[in-house]
Amino acid sequence: MNNDLANLVRSKTDIVDIIGERIPLVARGKNFFGVCPFHDDSNPSMCVSREKQIYTCFSCHATGNVFTFLMNYEHMDFREVLHYLGEKVGVNTSSVQIKKKSTKFDKFYDAYGFSTKYFQNNLSSGIGRDARSYLSSRGINDEIIKEFEIGLSLESRDDLTKLLTNKGYELSELNRIGLSSDDHDIYNDRIMFPLYDVSGKVVGFSGRIYKDNGQNKYLNTKETDIFKKGEMLYHYHIAREECRLKKSVIIMEGFMDVIRASTIGIKNTVALMGTALTKEQINLIKRLSNNIILCLDGDGPGVKAATSIGEELLRGGVEVKVVILPDNDDPDSFILKHGKDRFIGMIENALNFSDFKINQLKVNVDFRSDEEKANYINAVLKETTKIDDEIRVEVVLKRLAKEFDIGYNTLEMRFNSLKNQEIKPVQQVEIPKKKVRKDKYMKAVEQILYFMLNNDWVISQVENERLIFPNEESRVLSSEIIYYYKKYGVVNVADFYTYIQDKENILMFLNGILAENYNEVATKEELFEYFKVVRNYGIEQEIKRLTSLMKKEVDPLEQAKIVEKIRKLRIGE
Repeated sequence: MNNDLANLVRSKTDIVDIIGERIPLVARGKNFFGVCPFHDDSNPSMCVSREKQIYTCFSCHATGNVFTFLMNYEHMDFREVLHYLGEKVGVNTSSVQIKKKSTKFDKFYDAYGFSTKYFQNNLSSGIGRDARSYLSSRGINDEIIKEFEIGLSLESRDDLTKLLTNKGYELSELNRIGLSSDDHDIYNDRIMFPLYDVSGKVVGFSGRIYKDNGQNKYLNTKETDIFKKGEMLYHYHIAREECRLKKSVIIMEGFMDVIRASTIGIKNTVALMGTALTKEQINLIKRLSNNIILCLDGDGPGVKAATSIGEELLRGGVEVKVVILPDNDDPDSFILKHGKDRFIGMIENALNFSDFKINQLKVNVDFRSDEEKANYINAVLKETTKIDDEIRVEVVLKRLAKEFDIGYNTLEMRFNSLKNQEIKPVQQVEIPKKKVRKDKYMKAVEQILYFMLNNDWVISQVENERLIFPNEESRVLSSEIIYYYKKYGVVNVADFYTYIQDKENILMFLNGILAENYNEVATKEELFEYFKVVRNYGIEQEIKRLTSLMKKEVDPLEQAKIVEKIRKLRIGE
């Protein structure tokens, strides 16, 4: 890896701009703060420094430069990030070849990649004519087929299994990843829709019937080592850029809804592949946008899911709107019936989540009953206490006053009473892992290493001093900083991250130091004190070693020599 090239790309890149494209950042003094995307965070705990070109989360201790951020956030390797940033800042990185990152599941990914191509070839061949005709009747053209890599499994019960076993796969492996069952194919005579993980690798399939043969409409891959439904969102890897451009993400239930939306040019969409929402999916959604539009099925379960999912997302600190489709439609059927313009109109007029909740309170209320009417009004007022916007609160109260001919002041008094009675929900506080208490010596070591990254004088002092560092990580880090300084004449923290990006242990150790949020500057007196602490610790350790050696020594003359060494150490000779 050419570090000079990486440093050039990094020097032309502003980390604030890159991170700000992905998560909202707010300026506080000379730094920027945002909600950390690497843990379940609702308060802005990530600090981004434009001056140092690094980020640090003071909660989960995620730390690094623009390369490490994109590697973790976008699930890219270093070379992929280098190419991506190089293209953005106009630096030619073609000399760096992208090397495939190997994992223990590569063989499984390859099996799914091969199967995807196999299904695609089936669909495009003569045998796929009926399936293509069916897709065409559903408004899915060749462009969409290509974009979503749609394919076709054959009627034959073992074609794919034979092909994969001939490629060296064991039947047990194919059974394990959901492509075969015993010695025959899982999928037969179905239109095949690949399911992707967040990095865009095919990890499963959904097979749909296209003939009326009495089988279940859909057959989906079981959960496997690589297919975890609760850790993925359909279309995520494609939707990322579009969501950032549109500054919103539309959440749908199924992959066909997403595909249908794509046929009319709406691509800032993801699908849950079900109606449950996991913490992992919430974190993925928050990486796309803070503005969420729920467009789930218009039936009872869909409305119920919109309510529960909306509540979960609100707790995650995002803005939520809801689209309710009429006639129990889902996005797929609604677009087919009513077309592009009307669907876009529904999206543009999505209800704020609180208004959606209030509307749902009307369901099954008998307004001829004074008791039910009063219960409804109280329920609306209680729901309104959750709205932070005073203007929107006033709008709701005025609407209620007009609708039920009740004095505005009466409603306002009742609202204030409920607001005061409101029991604030207990905040879920993440219990931090118990930290190992750092003694005076360890703190001094970390301070010295920290200032080596920012102060040339400290580097020269470390070279001249015979300091004892406590572990291999601290010793290696010190050596790497010195070597880097000698090579480049200066230590830039962001570039230094690039230099040691392959040394995982050292990176983790460095992250821990930077996450401590030490003072940015120190006086010479303070620095001398740190050196003194470390030096004295080294002397103490040497005295302990010599004392232990003396106890084992039987020769009086040798004992006397050791005693003299100990004496000199104690008086500082």
